[in-house]
Amino acid sequence: MLLLRIGMALVVSLLIACGGPSNNAGEDNETMSKAALGESLFSDVNLSLNRSQSCATCHDPEHAFIDPRDNGVGGAVSLGDDGVSLGDRNAPTAAYAMLVPGFHINSDEEPVGGQFHDGREDDLAGQAGGPPTNAIEMGMPDKAATVERLIENSNYVAAFQQLFGDDIFNDIEQAYASMAESIAAFEMTDAFAPFDSKYDRSRSSYDGDDPYTMTDQESLGETLFFSEQFTNCQLCHQLKSLPGRKEELFSNHGYFNIAIPVNDAVRTMNGKGASHIDHGLLENPQVSNPAHDGKFKVPSLRNIAVTGPYMHNGVFADLRTVVLFYDKFNNPARTLNPETGLAWADPEVPATVATIDLEEGSALSDDEVDAVAAFLNTLTDQRYEHLIE
Repeated sequence: MLLLRIGMALVVSLLIACGGPSNNAGEDNETMSKAALGESLFSDVNLSLNRSQSCATCHDPEHAFIDPRDNGVGGAVSLGDDGVSLGDRNAPTAAYAMLVPGFHINSDEEPVGGQFHDGREDDLAGQAGGPPTNAIEMGMPDKAATVERLIENSNYVAAFQQLFGDDIFNDIEQAYASMAESIAAFEMTDAFAPFDSKYDRSRSSYDGDDPYTMTDQESLGETLFFSEQFTNCQLCHQLKSLPGRKEELFSNHGYFNIAIPVNDAVRTMNGKGASHIDHGLLENPQVSNPAHDGKFKVPSLRNIAVTGPYMHNGVFADLRTVVLFYDKFNNPARTLNPETGLAWADPEVPATVATIDLEEGSALSDDEVDAVAAFLNTLTDQRYEHLIE
C-alpha cells in the first residue's frame, strides 16, 4: 500500500516511544519521524475550518495525488472546505514535486521552478503552508487558529515537542512552519516518486522487478515524442536525467504561454466571470516583466495519463485532446476541439503566446496522435496503472 494504514495516534505514539522509525536509505531518524508526522498531518481534516478537508482531499494518494472529485466542474478545479468555494486553477499532482527546483531566474533571464502553477512558493514547505489558511481552500482564519487545532491533539503535541523542541508552541509562526516542514518531509518520501512506470521498466538501465517491453505503438509514440523533426514535445519535456539520477522528470521546469483558452464552465461556477484574466506567472510576486504574462510552469509528465483534466485550468478532459491541441499548430486539419465539436477557443492571454515554439514540428496523423498518447500512458507509476481508462 502507498500509505501506512495505521491510525494517526498509533503512528505518532510509536515515533515518540521509539525515537522514530529505523534508519533507511541513508535517512536519519529525525527526518523519518518528521515524515511520519507529516503523513498524519497530510490526511488530517481537522486542519480545515469545518473539519472536512485535508491535503489529501485535493492530492489523493490513491489517485496520483490529484483531486479526483467532480466538484460540479468535471474535476477541473477543487471545492473548498466550505462546500461552496471553487478555485480557478486545477490542483497539480504532488507526485514528483520534490524534484522541482526552487524558483529562480536562470542565466538566460528566464524564470524556472518553484511550486504551484506560477512558482510563487520556492519549496514544498512553502506550498504546504498555503492551503490551511486559504479562504477558498481549507479556510482556517489564520496560523494561530491552525496551531490551536494541532494542540487539540495530544499526540501531535508530543511529536512536535520531541522533533522541534519543548517550546515549539510558544511561537505561532515557528509551530506553523514546523507543521509545513513535516508535511514537506512526507512529500519527499519515495512514495511520491517511485520511478517504476512502464517507461522506467523498459529502460536498459532498469535493474528492478517486472521489466517491461514497449509495444510497437508505444515505441512509435516515444520516437515521435523525442523527435525534433516530428513534434515539439522535447522542447519543454526533454529527455534529460536529473543531477545524480538516471530517471527523467519530463519537464524543464520553465514557463510558457501555450495559448490555453479560458475554462468558461469554471468561470461561470466560481463567479469570476468572463472579464477575469489569469495572468499566470505575473501572479508570482517575484515576477513583474509583462513579457511573462499568461505563462505557466511546464509540469512533469509523470502520471499524466491519470491526472486529468489537463492544463492549468482543467480545460481539456482527455489526454488525446491535449495531443491534438498541440498538433493543431502544425496541422491545418485540426480545426475542431473534439470535446466541444467547436473551433478551438482563443487563448486567454494572446499577446505572449510562444508561437515559434508551438509551430516547431510536423503534422501528425491520427495513428501518430494515438501513438504519442500511448507513450504518455507508459509514464504512469505502476500502482496507478489500473486507473488508465
